[in-house]
Amino acid sequence: MDLARLEKNLTDNIKEAQLKLGFDDRPMSLNYTSDSLRRLLGAEPTNDVLSQFADFALPRLGKLSFREIKGGICITIPAEGTSYVNNLTGYDFLEELIKTVGRHGIFMADVIAVFKRYSDNAVIEDSKAEDFDILAYFPDKRPDEYFYCLTEEPCIDGGCHVIYHRFIREDFEELFAD
Repeated sequence: MDLARLEKNLTDNIKEAQLKLGFDDRPMSLNYTSDSLRRLLGAEPTNDVLSQFADFALPRLGKLSFREIKGGICITIPAEGTSYVNNLTGYDFLEELIKTVGRHGIFMADVIAVFKRYSDNAVIEDSKAEDFDILAYFPDKRPDEYFYCLTEEPCIDGGCHVIYHRFIREDFEELFAD
C-alpha cells in the first residue's frame, strides 16, 4: 500500500487549487473516484485503508474526513492541512504553468516553452485523444509525475487561450486507452 503517494497527490491538488484561487485558510474537499484511489494507494479504498491513510497524514494534514459520493470518496482536509500545504515549496513549474495559461493572448508554443524550461526531457506529443491537442509530461517525473492534456482554444479578438487537464499516468491510460 502506498499511503505517501495518495498524500502527495492530495497535497499537489490542494496546492494547484491554491495557486489558481489563492489561499483562504479554510477546509477543502476533493472528490476522488474509487478507481483513482485504488491506483494511488495500490489497494482497495476500504474504510480500514482510509483510516490508515488518515492516521498516516494526521501530523501534516490534520484530521481528514471521508464521505462516500457516487463512484468515489470525498476527502475533506481541515484548515490546518490546507495551511500546511500553502507553506510547501517546490511547485515552481506548476505555478509558472498556471500563470501562463491564465493569461490571454498566449498560444500552445508559450505553454510548451514552460515545459521545456523545466526539463530538456519533457515529452511533448500530439494527443491521440480527440478532446486534446497535445500531451505533455516528464518521463523522469521531474518536476512532477503528471500527464498534462493541453488544448488551444479558438482565438477571439486577439485573446487566445490554452487550457490543461492533469492526470496521474494510470488514470490517463485508463481514460484514453486506444
